[in-house]
Amino acid sequence: MAVKSKIARTRNIGIVAHIDAGKTTVSERILFYTGKSYKMGEVHDGEAVMDWMPQEQERGITITSAVTTCAWKNHEIHIIDTPGHVDFTIEVERSLRVLDGAVVVFCAVGCVEPQSETVWHQADKYGVPKIAFINKMDRVGADYFGAIDMMRKRFTSLPVAVQIPAGSEENFRGTIDLVNSKLLIWDDLSQGINFSMQEIPEEFAAQAQSEREQMIEILAEFDDDLAEKYLSGKEITPAQIEKALRGATISLKIVPVLCGAALRNKGIQPILDAVINYLPSPEDIPPVKGINPITKKEEIRRSSDKEPLAALAFKIMLDEGRKLAYLRIYSGQIHANDEIYNAVKKKKEKVARLLLMHANKRERIEKASAGEIVAVLGLKETTTGDTLCDEKNPIVLERIEFYEPVISQAIEAKTPADQEKLATALDKLVEEDPTLRVKYEEETAQTVLSGMGELHLEIIVDRLRREFNARVNVGRPRVVYREAIQKQVEAEGIFERELGEKKHFGHVRLSLTPRKRGMGNEIIIMADESIIPAEYHEAIIEGIQEAAMSGILNSYPVTDVGVAVTGGSFREGESSAQGYKIAAANAFRDGCGKAEPVMLEPIMMVDIITPAEFMGDVIGDINSRHGEIQSVNPKGTISEIRAKVPLKALFGYSTDLRSATQGRAVFSMIFSEYGNA
Repeated sequence: MAVKSKIARTRNIGIVAHIDAGKTTVSERILFYTGKSYKMGEVHDGEAVMDWMPQEQERGITITSAVTTCAWKNHEIHIIDTPGHVDFTIEVERSLRVLDGAVVVFCAVGCVEPQSETVWHQADKYGVPKIAFINKMDRVGADYFGAIDMMRKRFTSLPVAVQIPAGSEENFRGTIDLVNSKLLIWDDLSQGINFSMQEIPEEFAAQAQSEREQMIEILAEFDDDLAEKYLSGKEITPAQIEKALRGATISLKIVPVLCGAALRNKGIQPILDAVINYLPSPEDIPPVKGINPITKKEEIRRSSDKEPLAALAFKIMLDEGRKLAYLRIYSGQIHANDEIYNAVKKKKEKVARLLLMHANKRERIEKASAGEIVAVLGLKETTTGDTLCDEKNPIVLERIEFYEPVISQAIEAKTPADQEKLATALDKLVEEDPTLRVKYEEETAQTVLSGMGELHLEIIVDRLRREFNARVNVGRPRVVYREAIQKQVEAEGIFERELGEKKHFGHVRLSLTPRKRGMGNEIIIMADESIIPAEYHEAIIEGIQEAAMSGILNSYPVTDVGVAVTGGSFREGESSAQGYKIAAANAFRDGCGKAEPVMLEPIMMVDIITPAEFMGDVIGDINSRHGEIQSVNPKGTISEIRAKVPLKALFGYSTDLRSATQGRAVFSMIFSEYGNA
């Protein structure tokens, strides 16, 4: 058998899930069983290796994605453990952008929860192959087949069980491997390091046989060799099943499903085997595409050391005051002390040090190759989403999309000395976190932070105090509204003024049309170039975009407006970019004023898991908050309620829900849409 190349033995995977599904517990077990950690860190003890920030250890949640590298069966696995809380969705988004595969962890009791859906759809957006691990099989209410059924209903992907549990709840003994037809039992005395493969007991034999047949039937649809053997009644070997599973997983046809109980150290090693057997190496994924900034043509880079360098900076972090850039290298190599080119900023950057990260610990390396995820010290200009490449072969890879904030909070420094610290700290935090926005309000002399949720802003304020020693007073969180228009209008803007020695002229006609909610703004230039020359088009677009940042009702951003530049005029020697920019901005504002502007507020999708006896109280409370119930799903002794609720009605909701249900209900929320306020 041919020896595999290093790149074929590399896996870049993310561990993603809803909050509390057990992702970090799974990550800690993986590090322990691969020999990366000498002991298992527990989230509930505040000792998880991957949750290294003080805020993470205190709250028992993951806030920032942590990167590590470990080895399993002669393969190198780069792992990103991502947050499950909706406020930190950007961490998942930017991680999935650079990963080749994902392990999606589900809770066997909660099954498919809202943030699980979000991360699943994020993975689908980037075409990331997945394996699913249904965790907490030892918990009361665990339902493995119910979880698979829910996945089938909620997702377009086809889940395929490659394991089934041997018992559940307090009778959970181990897992049955359907590929090899064996029962896996873990040894408690060795903390799950040792496990044995046994014959399947009589009580599970019929179910295991039936599930294995079903798995092979599904795979036969995607693998002709397997179909031929299956139809002719020949015996199918585990190796043939694994080959078919790998092909169907990488081509996004199926998602293999495994199960276990991470906290009880059961089921982790098969996840590592599945990562190697079913998820792709960098060689198995399509070449990355980008635009050559000089020719403006699309180019590709294959995952090879011999191709020119192409790497994406997907995360910026401050470590002891120094800027650390995390890179995914798609092609070529980087050496310590190399000079590389930032194709977005059009600047050369010096690689001071190359590092392999293990959460917040680091290991110096001399070179990094295609397919690897590394951190770099020394890149002064680089920000999230920038492409680093070879200057002779420039390429700009697709940028990472960022979410718009939904909540804001005013803060002010306690003393002039704190003001200086605050300004420096906020610059650094904004560079690190693309979903954090900072705006200084002249009238109130306050700094306004905008972010993804109450917890997001709470963590930022905590970090300002702890890491940067900036003492601040904090205002109450406020909802970030939007403005939109309700009817189509025509508007005209003329700018004519002498500035200095030069005359500036600009004249545009616009047509403003309301768009469907969630579609965002669109600007098209329909005016002929003989009326408005092409060289001024960019200035017109900039003017409209800047005007849309501040609406006319309450200065909130304007959204869901289609703008067509239908006409205008040109004066030789007087028309200028500045003139057209101001004329376009004035026309847009004037048009919005005539188009029946309306305020929009963020509406959240709320998912509540409550004991059945409190269901009526919870629904009544949602109705009193002007919420709209979407579905109620009874699950034995508990019920899941999904509702759309305005964000402004959800401040302090966790306290109200706890007191209404004796502390037994939990909820989570994700941004759904903007609706009329």
